[in-house]
Amino acid sequence: MDFNGSSPFPEGVISFLDTDLYKLTMQCAVLKYFADVNVTYAFKNRTPDKKLSRAAFQWLQIQINKLGNIALSPDELRFLQSTCTYLNNEYLDFLKDFRLNPREQVTASFIAKDDTGSDTDIGEVNLVVKGPWVETILYEIPLLALTSEAYFRFIDKDWIYDGQEEQAYAKGMRLLEAGCIVSEFGTRRRRDYHTQALVFRGLVKAKKEGKKNGLPGEISGTSNVHLAMRFGIPPIGTVAHEWFMGVAAITGNYETATKTALSYWVGCFGEGVLGIALTDTFGTPIFLKAFREPIYPITPADQMGLADGVVEPETSANGSEKAKTFAEVFTGVRQDSGDPANFVKIMRDFYAKEGIKEPKTIVFSDSLNIDLCLEYKKIAEEAGFKCTFGVGTFFTNDFVHQSTGHKSTPLNIVIKLSSAAGNQAIKISDNIGKNTGDVATVEKVKKVLGYEEKVWKLGDEEHRWETDDDQGK
Repeated sequence: MDFNGSSPFPEGVISFLDTDLYKLTMQCAVLKYFADVNVTYAFKNRTPDKKLSRAAFQWLQIQINKLGNIALSPDELRFLQSTCTYLNNEYLDFLKDFRLNPREQVTASFIAKDDTGSDTDIGEVNLVVKGPWVETILYEIPLLALTSEAYFRFIDKDWIYDGQEEQAYAKGMRLLEAGCIVSEFGTRRRRDYHTQALVFRGLVKAKKEGKKNGLPGEISGTSNVHLAMRFGIPPIGTVAHEWFMGVAAITGNYETATKTALSYWVGCFGEGVLGIALTDTFGTPIFLKAFREPIYPITPADQMGLADGVVEPETSANGSEKAKTFAEVFTGVRQDSGDPANFVKIMRDFYAKEGIKEPKTIVFSDSLNIDLCLEYKKIAEEAGFKCTFGVGTFFTNDFVHQSTGHKSTPLNIVIKLSSAAGNQAIKISDNIGKNTGDVATVEKVKKVLGYEEKVWKLGDEEHRWETDDDQGK
C-alpha cells in the first residue's frame, strides 16, 4: 500500500492486523481459558447528535461484511512470531486459519428519524455482536473505525487531508522536546485509514528528528499492529476493560473477579510480561484490593470453581517462600478515567503502603492532548513515577471545517462487552460518564463492592472534543 497523498485513498479495513494489539493479547488469553464461552457486545454513541444517513449505513454494512474476507497473511504471521513473542504457538496456529464471520455474528440496524426511504434519511445506527468470545473479540476496533469513517465520508465532509502529516510531526516534536514518551492509540476513532497512515508518517519523522537532535522524549510505538509492522515501530498494548468485564460476568463473583482476571493474565503470559494493569473497570479502589494480593499458580480446581477465585495453595500456606504480589510483578498501571492528579496520589500512597520502592510506570490514556500530557507528566514525576502517554483521537481525528475554520468534532463511540456466558457484563470506571452495561446490574455491583460514585469535571463524554481550544494543543 502506497501512503503518498497522490495515491488512491484506501477505504475500510485493509489488513487482519489493522487493529489494536490488546485485542490479540486478550484473544490469546481467551483461547487458553475461555474458548467455549459465548458473549455479546453492544454499541453506544456517546455523541447522539451525530447520526448517519441511510447511504452511510449502507456503506458501513458493506464494509462490515468485507471483514469476513480478511485473513492473516504469511508475512503478518512472521511479524507476530518475531515481534510479539509473548503470543504462544497454540494461538498463532489458531490465527493461521481464523476468519471473522460478520454475516452471522454482526447485526447492524438503521432507524431513520423521518423515514422517506431516501439515501439522505438521517437516523440511529445500532450494532450488536454475538458469538464465541474467542472469535468475536476482534470486531470492536474495526467496527468503531468503520463507523467513524462512514460519518466523515458521508455526513461531515467539509475537511481535507492536507496538513495532517505536518500537524502530526509538529505535535510529535513538541512532545519529544518536553520529554514525553508517547504511543499512538488512535485506531478506533480515526477519521479513516489514510489519515492514520499520514499521522504515523509525521510521528515517525518526528521520532527520527528527535533521535538525531538528542531530544529527551520518545515516540515509543503504536497500538495498531499493522502500522507497527509497516513502519518498523513496536506495537504497544496489554489489556482492556473487556478482560475484567468478561471474567466477572463468567464467574458471577465481582468480589474476586479482579484477582481472578489478573491471575489468569499472569498464567497466560508470565510474570512481568505485558505488565501494565488497567485499574478502573470496577473502580480503582476495588482493583487495588486485588493488586496487593499474592500471585498463586492456577490449578485445575481453580478453573473448575471459577466463582471461588484463585485460592492459596496448601504448600504456600504451610510456610514456603512468600509469593510476590501483583503490584510487585506488574511494571505499572494505566489511568483511563477520572481525575489523573487524584489517581497519581492514590497510586503513590498505595505503593508506599505496600513497601514497594522500585520505580513504577503510569500510562495515561484518557482523551489526551499536548497540554494534558505535559500537565500529567509533571504531576507523575513529582510523585516519583515514570510515565508514558497513549494518545489517540487527538492524533488521528484532529481536523477543522474548511468553510469556517472551526473544529470538525470526532464521534465518541464505544463497543463494550454486554454479556458473557449468559450473564450481564458491566463496567463502572472512575467516572460515572463511562459506566456501561445493564443499569440494574451496574447498581447491584456498586452495592456489592461498596463503590463510591465519582464525577470528574472534565469527564463529560458527550462533549469530549467539541471545543476549538483543543486545536494545536
